[in-house]
Amino acid sequence: MTLTPQTRRFIETVTAATPEIGPGADPAELREARTKRTPIEGPGVALVRDLAAPGPAGDIPLRQYRPDPEDAAAPGIVFFHGGGFVLGDLATHDHVCRILADSTGAVVVAVDYRLAPEHRYPAAVEDAFAAARWIADNAAGLGIDPARLAVAGDSAGGNLAAVVAHRARDEGGPALCYQALIYPVTDFSGYGAGAPYPSRAENGDGYFLTATAMAWFNEQYLSDGQEREPGASPLFAESFADLPPALVLTADFDPLRDEGEEYARRLAGAGVPTTTVRVNDGFHGIFGFGQFLPSAKRAEEAVAAALRDAFAVDGGREG
Repeated sequence: MTLTPQTRRFIETVTAATPEIGPGADPAELREARTKRTPIEGPGVALVRDLAAPGPAGDIPLRQYRPDPEDAAAPGIVFFHGGGFVLGDLATHDHVCRILADSTGAVVVAVDYRLAPEHRYPAAVEDAFAAARWIADNAAGLGIDPARLAVAGDSAGGNLAAVVAHRARDEGGPALCYQALIYPVTDFSGYGAGAPYPSRAENGDGYFLTATAMAWFNEQYLSDGQEREPGASPLFAESFADLPPALVLTADFDPLRDEGEEYARRLAGAGVPTTTVRVNDGFHGIFGFGQFLPSAKRAEEAVAAALRDAFAVDGGREG
């Protein structure tokens, strides 16, 4: 299978406008370049407001999106953005959160966790878990039904959503009804020669996210010997039992495709209701580009449908 010409042109355009990520790259310069991009406009929602949750190293910035002006409790989504644990913030994923809120009817709360290399692992994990707990504890004030609280994230954010789900199970909550993992990072081991997943070699160059970039993100985020720690690579968790039902969305031309699908197999093998969706004509980073590409629209619709279904059946009641 090959990319459609439309998607190939899109990748080439985005790649040409993006500084190369690899040896010698400067995180501050990469972040600055992102601020100069023309932002993508997401759908309008009834309320957007900035908040903060107490965290292990100070306040964690949050942004709340409420699609419905009514005060009745709605489902909630704790969202963690992607960016290799080095890039990304509330602004880069504003349109993504608007899409999720508008398409699911849920209150979305985005988490601006600390970034590497200034704050290496486990800083992002600690912030993500602390924020999820605060959101659950303050659900009433946020207009969220605590019985219908999900976690979601793309790429690095998908990793954090998965890790938070494990910690919530092991550390007494918060109770989560679902996890939507969008092309998640699940295994930091094996970059370079002898990569354990064919997609890392097949899709390691020419599809926006490169294998070189992933190795660089690894070096920024982790210290030596941490690649197989379950908090960094949830694929190495001791148990997958009793985790929330899950959607794992992958993309044909993503170097992370195979590790995401292996994670889905581990969940399903432990009896967790799991749906795997592979986006044809898809690449890493496609989510949020639905107004430009049909394949991206399909990705957005798949995630929204899974979340709506989860919210509708949770607790045996209609959403």
